[in-house]
Amino acid sequence: MKIAVVGAEGQLGSQLLRQFADEAVALDLPDFDLTDRRGVVQQLDALRPDVVVNTAAYTQVDRAESEPEKARAVNVEGVIHLVEACRRLDAALVQISTDYVFGGDVGRATPYRETDPPAPLNVYGRTKLDAERVAADLKKHLIVRTSGLYGPASPRGGGNFPTTMLRLAASGKNLAVVDDQHCTPSYTPHVARAVAWLVRRQVHGTYHIVNQGATTWHGFAAELFRLAGRTVELTAIRSDQYPSAAQRPAYSVLDTSRYEALPGRPELPSWREALAEYLLNPTEP
Repeated sequence: MKIAVVGAEGQLGSQLLRQFADEAVALDLPDFDLTDRRGVVQQLDALRPDVVVNTAAYTQVDRAESEPEKARAVNVEGVIHLVEACRRLDAALVQISTDYVFGGDVGRATPYRETDPPAPLNVYGRTKLDAERVAADLKKHLIVRTSGLYGPASPRGGGNFPTTMLRLAASGKNLAVVDDQHCTPSYTPHVARAVAWLVRRQVHGTYHIVNQGATTWHGFAAELFRLAGRTVELTAIRSDQYPSAAQRPAYSVLDTSRYEALPGRPELPSWREALAEYLLNPTEP
């Protein structure tokens, strides 16, 4: 099986390359640009993959509010191009999506199932939902929703929430972190392992893949510092005390029971276990 991984230098894409090993072909900027329809179709025609896994996206949630066209060009039009190419090749498309397709259900306190109606609160979430709808038009599609990704350093570089928190803690600053956004931060090696398993078994449809349990960003930071043995002045604040351009869901925990019902699937450890594993090798590529 030949598997094209789009966004191969990102946190999740780089972990998928490790999972697929010799089966994988890495695609990323600047050579592979999702917004270039002709380039996307021609390159995939030449590669003739059996599966295309799209981890690439415009993920600047706040900036998307002022750059909706740019977000849509990558997150929606780019997926239109992938669907066209996959249809020509009779290839399957795996579209990585997000918990941010939810959030509009005010007062929600139970994890979202795949069948629950989406209600995104921001431009990023709306473009990712539109991308899901585009991908679902392809007969052989797999939509994977995940949440709060973090993991070992990727070739592209850049930080994630744990590395940012540890860096700020090392500066001796007192930290204030929001405590009213409930989700499940998820470790990219665990997500990649589950996605690779689904791909190899040619599973189609929509699945939620996150670590088990739920927390807030404040709770996540507190556990991070506890595991790392750091004493940090950590204050819990509300979202309205940390102004941002995009509204975040107060609750976007994903239910993974559909995935858990599959026989032989890899386990998804708890978010606490995942964070402890991350701290053993936070910079391993």
